[in-house]
Amino acid sequence: MLSEERLSAWRAATVVLAALAVSSCSSEATLPVAAGVGPDPELPPPQSSLFPTVNIAPATGWPEGALPEAMAGSRVVAFARDLDHPRWLYVLPNGDVLVAESNAPPTPEGRGGIEGWVMSRVMKRAGAAVPSADRITLLRDADGDGVAEERYSFLENLHSPFGMALVDGDFYVANTDAIVRFPYREGQTAIDTEGETLADLPAGPINHHWTKNIIPSPDGSLLYATVGSNSNIAENGMTAEHERAAILEVDRESGRHRVFAWGLRNPNGLAWVPETGELWTAVNERDGLGGDLVPDYMTSVQEGGFYGWPYSYFGRHVDERVQPQQPDLVDRAIVPDYALGSHTASLGLAYAEDHGLPELGPGMFVGQHGSWNRDPLSGYRVIFVPFENGEPAGMPVDVLTGFVNDGGEAQGRPVGVAVDGHGALLVADDVGNTVWRVTAAP
Repeated sequence: MLSEERLSAWRAATVVLAALAVSSCSSEATLPVAAGVGPDPELPPPQSSLFPTVNIAPATGWPEGALPEAMAGSRVVAFARDLDHPRWLYVLPNGDVLVAESNAPPTPEGRGGIEGWVMSRVMKRAGAAVPSADRITLLRDADGDGVAEERYSFLENLHSPFGMALVDGDFYVANTDAIVRFPYREGQTAIDTEGETLADLPAGPINHHWTKNIIPSPDGSLLYATVGSNSNIAENGMTAEHERAAILEVDRESGRHRVFAWGLRNPNGLAWVPETGELWTAVNERDGLGGDLVPDYMTSVQEGGFYGWPYSYFGRHVDERVQPQQPDLVDRAIVPDYALGSHTASLGLAYAEDHGLPELGPGMFVGQHGSWNRDPLSGYRVIFVPFENGEPAGMPVDVLTGFVNDGGEAQGRPVGVAVDGHGALLVADDVGNTVWRVTAAP
């Protein structure tokens, strides 16, 4: 006889397998993606169904000579190819570009089972099942032609690295379980000294959202770190969510930290908006309420602010699946500033006032990794949201598209975005194993 735990895993696996079998004929989403974009997105009633939608664009990589499609008046080139699952980017003051080649850490022994096997098949189809290279690579365009002709292994033997930051000669890496500090000299192409742990970050045996990003405060005294939830809607219990679904504030000298804002299911990108001095983040919202819910979003981050997860979404829209509820918290839930479309997996975030792309003023670049559970697909593009006076002002503009081909296959998936010292947009593509560079056309 199956134990209750194995029976639960078997049921979950059966649901996922059945969903895979019927996903090709699913038509769950009834609204266009644009309906869930902007400061006031359309939020239809939640949908429930016997099987969740599983609609994955199979990862194929780019055919020889193929490129994404850049917006009118601009062009895209491969800044660097043949990387190993490039996820995140950081531009050093001297123009060198750092790339975190990374993926989820291995599942601990005994935590796989049938459900783990099924999810591994899902991730493999999406191009996300490769082992983590656990490396940061340095790319250098020494001749200034827009293509990196030099490549160095900058840091190795990390632990699912993601966010990076340089402050006052110290280089910080956000591994999946800790912020680690290394000494750095301008222009060096490798760090071979042992790092020291500044602060531990929530990880543990579940570690559902493994990516941890960091950004320094404008004065450099603090680091802000993103920590995603350990579940979809706290189904592992709130004890497993301690200091998760949050942005942590870390003292750069002592390593002491506190929760700066919470109720953010899976924050990833971080950016400062100089006009207002506000910190912004890009957040992936929950699944299981249908193809039109819940929109991912970007928002300014208020100190001590609560943003709803898991009890509500987009302000006070209660998620009835979460029991017991916390109405006092829901009453405090902050409405995010700007929705980015349901299931778009909006990860990368970079604010730019001065950039070289045509007819775009100041605003936010957003890397949308793409859906795996919406039919039709959403995301798989890089967008630009215009800003005025430090706030979003208008609908997004497609900057880089064409990641999904006419056959529904993912040739690439954009993740991290950054603006280099020449105003060009850099995009990490973890399925295409490429960093793309977008500039104005000659």
